[in-house]
Amino acid sequence: MGTRETHERLPPEMRAAVDEFGHHLARVDDRSAETVRAYLGDVVSLLDHAAEAGLTTLAELDIVLLRGWLAARIRQGAARTSQARRAAAARAFTAWAFRTGRVPADPGAHLASPKTHRTLPTVLRADQAEALMAGNEEDPESLRDRAVLELLYATGVRVSELCGLNQADVDEARRVVRVFGKGAKERAVPYGIPAQKALDAYRRHARPKLAVKASGDALFLGVKGGRLQQTVVRRIVDAAARAAGLPHTSPHDLRHLAATHLLDGGADLRAVQDLLGHSSLSSTQIYTHVSTERLRAAFKQAHPRA
Repeated sequence: MGTRETHERLPPEMRAAVDEFGHHLARVDDRSAETVRAYLGDVVSLLDHAAEAGLTTLAELDIVLLRGWLAARIRQGAARTSQARRAAAARAFTAWAFRTGRVPADPGAHLASPKTHRTLPTVLRADQAEALMAGNEEDPESLRDRAVLELLYATGVRVSELCGLNQADVDEARRVVRVFGKGAKERAVPYGIPAQKALDAYRRHARPKLAVKASGDALFLGVKGGRLQQTVVRRIVDAAARAAGLPHTSPHDLRHLAATHLLDGGADLRAVQDLLGHSSLSSTQIYTHVSTERLRAAFKQAHPRA
């Protein structure tokens, strides 16, 4: 049963609370659409578990039920990363319910997140990245795709940030793009000469052919003239990787790639944090492990006393 159907069968008080919580996440906390959707799915799952246990009101929620819900997900084979997100969603929901007087105490305050095993992202080598960017077609879509690939790799922006770019966000003179990240936080991200050339070719020769009256100021356009969608960007990256004979690659892989190659080249960790728009340095530090592993692998392969 899908989230919508499960939502509709919840007791009225719980169903109304989910709807108001979703509005709070989107309008007050300014969470991304993806986060709102994920959190609401988790909360609907939690309340459905509560309803099946015989609860009809939010006031009956307690820590035992929250832990039982997470335990049930583990028995179903849930990944640790998903469990951590579910715990975060539950804590956010019960804290909101407590602040708004819907529950007498906050049971989620005692809910711990399962420890996650951080896996190092797989990144391409520099020559593989160059192969990914290679392309000699000059039709509008090919020029757009090359500009998309170059900008993702040059800046490390999220796919949602790339799709949200407007023409006014590109400062060609300074080779800087203005990005609005999570929580509508603005940052300026530089890009290099290859990305500049690809962007210039796209804006001069491709975008005018793709644009329609409704295109507005969107930088990247789809074949019908609307703002380029994230699903299309994922297809662009995957198709380029397959054409280059590379493993499956996603836009987020290019974000990893940009960060790792910057650190490999001697960039300061704080600078990479600012570039990626990470609020916490700990989110950026995983890339130092990636670079260390790459150095260790190079040592074992090349050093005569390895």
